[in-house]
Amino acid sequence: MVYFQRGSPGFRRLLIAFVLLAAWETGSGQLHYSVPEEAKHGTFVGRIAQDLGLELAELVPRLFRVASKDRGDLLEVNLQNGILFVNSRIDREELCGRSAECSIHLEVIVDRPLQVFHVEVEVRDINDNPPRFSRPEQRLLVLESRMPDSRFPVEGASDLDIGANAALSYKVNPNEYFDLDLKRKEEETNVLELVLKKPLDREETQEHRLLLIAIDGGKPELTGTVQLLIDVLDANDNAPKFDKSIYNVRLMENTQKETLVIKLNASDADEGINKEILYFFSSLVLDNVKSKFTIDSTSGEVKVKGELDYEDCKVYEINIDAVDRSTFPLAGHCKVIVKLVDVNDNVPEMAITSLFLPIKEDSPLGTVIALISVSDRDSGANGRVTCSLTPHIPFKLVSTFKNYYSLVLDSALDRETTADYKVVVTARDGGSPSLWTTASVSVDVADVNDNAPAFAQPEYTVFVKENNPPGAHIFTVSAMDADAQENALVSYSLVERRVGERLLSSYVSVHAESGKVFALQPLDHEELELLQFQVSARDAGVPSLGSNVTLQVFVLDENDNAPALLGPWTQGSGGVVSELVSHSVGAGQVVTKVRAVDADSGYNAWLSYELHPLTGGTRSLFRVGLYTGEISTTRAFEEVDAPRHRLLVLVKDHGEPALTATATVLVSLVENSQTPKASSRASGASSQEVSLVSVNVYLIIAICAVSSLLVLTLMIYIALRCSVPPTEGVCEAGKPVLVCSSAVGSWSYSQQRRQKVCSGEGPPKADLMAFSPGLPPCPVVGEHQDANVDHCSRPRQPNPDWRYSASLRAGMHSSVHLEEAGVLRAGPGGPDQQWPTVSSATPEPEAGEVSPPVGAGVNSNSWTFKYGPGNPKQPGPGELPDKFIIPGSPAIISIRQESANNQIDKSDFITFGKKEETKKKKKKKKGNKTQEKKEKGNSTIDNSDQ
Repeated sequence: MVYFQRGSPGFRRLLIAFVLLAAWETGSGQLHYSVPEEAKHGTFVGRIAQDLGLELAELVPRLFRVASKDRGDLLEVNLQNGILFVNSRIDREELCGRSAECSIHLEVIVDRPLQVFHVEVEVRDINDNPPRFSRPEQRLLVLESRMPDSRFPVEGASDLDIGANAALSYKVNPNEYFDLDLKRKEEETNVLELVLKKPLDREETQEHRLLLIAIDGGKPELTGTVQLLIDVLDANDNAPKFDKSIYNVRLMENTQKETLVIKLNASDADEGINKEILYFFSSLVLDNVKSKFTIDSTSGEVKVKGELDYEDCKVYEINIDAVDRSTFPLAGHCKVIVKLVDVNDNVPEMAITSLFLPIKEDSPLGTVIALISVSDRDSGANGRVTCSLTPHIPFKLVSTFKNYYSLVLDSALDRETTADYKVVVTARDGGSPSLWTTASVSVDVADVNDNAPAFAQPEYTVFVKENNPPGAHIFTVSAMDADAQENALVSYSLVERRVGERLLSSYVSVHAESGKVFALQPLDHEELELLQFQVSARDAGVPSLGSNVTLQVFVLDENDNAPALLGPWTQGSGGVVSELVSHSVGAGQVVTKVRAVDADSGYNAWLSYELHPLTGGTRSLFRVGLYTGEISTTRAFEEVDAPRHRLLVLVKDHGEPALTATATVLVSLVENSQTPKASSRASGASSQEVSLVSVNVYLIIAICAVSSLLVLTLMIYIALRCSVPPTEGVCEAGKPVLVCSSAVGSWSYSQQRRQKVCSGEGPPKADLMAFSPGLPPCPVVGEHQDANVDHCSRPRQPNPDWRYSASLRAGMHSSVHLEEAGVLRAGPGGPDQQWPTVSSATPEPEAGEVSPPVGAGVNSNSWTFKYGPGNPKQPGPGELPDKFIIPGSPAIISIRQESANNQIDKSDFITFGKKEETKKKKKKKKGNKTQEKKEKGNSTIDNSDQ
């Protein structure tokens, strides 16, 4: 025993050798088992799962399976205990022939992650094949003149087993003439001969029958027998003799036909005809040898007859007899052993198994795609095969075992860039010149949902005319997904939200497959100018990906609303309003005023007033303001003028086509003393009216006082109830507080617009809210209702009680008309602020008066604004009036517009007061009763315009 000292060079070399051996065994991943052939079904081979380091519980989940290139049904694995056992009969001779080594190569494959193990199971030979002779009997010709110790070749037996099981011994049944001799040559060829023990006597026995027994070396021994028939011949004393008993020849396997293999030469000591020799194949030569070679009986030349193949047979043994021409011929014997030399004449063979396709584009590096095995029937360098791949592909070959490769992923995949790869595997041997073969593997890249649907642009603007039919197609959205199959199947849906009190889905819908957007109901520009929503596009992948696109649907106005008359024409008076005018009124005096609104916007809501011409071409005493609707006199009245005039006023918008409305005004001319005493609708005798003047005056004063107090009280009460601060306590943009006016309805507004008035400090304050005449009064906000929710429903006509009596109007010389709300838009993301544009018509001569601007806004309700004495200017863009008067109430609303950057004092923003009432009281104290009556009479005439 050799000992190494620690630290010595010998110890270090030994340690390195052990480390390299352990690393080689770990990298090879191969197990070795052995099993005897012909083992019964279920015979234990080995605990393969335990030896591979696999847990029994993970065999089934990881899809443990065994594959064999040769025969996959010979061995099987019990997945319950991980034991490799014999599944069917294993015949070593059928599997490997007479090869010295015989093994079954198994590939053990498990998934999650994918692992491949190689297992070799050696099949051990057992003595299951007895020796066999090629024929049941052999016939020998022996001259009686042959001397003792003469030898006669006998064909031996063959055993399909190997090793000791194929080591044969022979014996012959006991007799007095022949014995058996077995010679073993260096070429591992046994020569079996019968040896003559004593001379034969043909006259005594012409034929001898012997039983030749072949015995193998297995345990237990198996035997084979053949009958030897020996015919005793008379004559020839000398048999032909060869120079050698065995001749060795080497031939290339691609040797052409008729090529000389060897020329034999035998000699005979006899004379004459007994010396002439003929050459023949022995009767022991098999038919396949005769098909490959031929012999010239005269010259003894052995030539190639058929095609030789090293892979079919490497060695040919040819037994040749040399026979003389005597009557009783003698024969000499020799054996020619032809060994073939391998030539690189076989192309490598390639087999691709276990294709794991398609491969996902997000597969990790090193993922196994296919298992490849190569082989070459040639030997030596001609049979050594190497594999390679086409360049510039994201795959590589990894050698797992000799002549076994794995095609694995080498770099990341992207299906959207390359959807499939054609991988060409080339197997080349080491011969000269080398031979190769190729195999193609089509690797399809499976799609992974890694691309979200994408729209061409993030936002679309759509223009839709109002009053569209229900279900009308207004737009089509389209998103593209770079993925494939269900990952590219895009479905569309609305991003639900609330539009006011209603869900977005009640306005529009989107087709899930085509992306077509439909309007579910007719859109009304007066109700909804802009509908902004999002459409979501999601694919069908798992998990699904999506993106949104914004649609801005602008509802274009159409002239679908005719002008609507306001004032007396809305109270069921049959379309006729009577007005009393003093006979002494001069030219240019305003008699009355026609008011109308149009729910449309733009030019469709821009109203003009025309006076229908009189019949006969007579010039009318009156004219109407084109945009104000004020009816005034063209000249002073004369005695010859008719006492009554019927005026037909045509109110027309500027839409295409234009819509109209007509108002009839009946103007009666009266004397100055009768003017304050007459009613605007009186049709009785003047004598009766004079008698009731005094009573009506006091009655009108009382009604005005009570009504004004009631209206003011109701407005203050509703304003306080509707201005409850929100729970947030902070003024937030985009959440206006709803404030409803009284059901009495003393003034009107054209649209459902809300304005929240905020100061820089404290909770938000909503002091003023204007509504269209077509809106019903809003309910009082209860404690369980949200004050920010607009509870108004269907539009309806204004409350007919808004118009007060002539006596009440006499104290309120004002006409109020609401213009379109001007929209002041803040910066991106900022709230829209809507301000009413107001003017006040007062009896003071210095008051300013504003007519509706051209193309002003959505609805022209024409409030007349007061700018204060001496300042009759027109409002510029974005300007606000100083104040305006609410008809039917002595309240004067003052509005101040502050800069957005300045601190707003909420006490100065909107103020309510009774300045007008105080002013009138002072005038009453200074004037006498006659002046008061005259002032009231003038007020009555002016207020009749409402």
